[in-house]
Amino acid sequence: MKRKGKRKMLIAVIVLVIVAAATAGGSLMFTAGERNEGKNLPIAAVDFKNLNDGIYVGEYEGGMNKWRANKVQVTVSAGKVAAIQLIMHKENQSPEFTDKLFNRVIESQSLQVDVISGATITSKAYLKGIEKALNNAGKK
Repeated sequence: MKRKGKRKMLIAVIVLVIVAAATAGGSLMFTAGERNEGKNLPIAAVDFKNLNDGIYVGEYEGGMNKWRANKVQVTVSAGKVAAIQLIMHKENQSPEFTDKLFNRVIESQSLQVDVISGATITSKAYLKGIEKALNNAGKK
């Protein structure tokens, strides 16, 4: 009798593992397109030496599922990016995350910065918003 109980328990565990794996795999397959799009999102090399002073707003629509939609406000002062503020976003990123990313842009005066580890796609989405804002700041 004890043997049958152990066997049933083993079968139940195996079934649970299979169901969990299928659920996780399905989730990964469902989000694969969004992740690939975000991972391959091109960030243009904006000429930071050619910016007009002012406050500019840029918006990134967030990709195919709009999960990373964001809007940023970029302040250009004395021809340099002086401040970046996140106005709207769909994800719940901490202020430490955005401060770290935005400070990298401000310190380097470039969009070609290291993204935040563990949040590569979101980092690129925010950089895209900044790019769009700065496209309006270029001297004509």
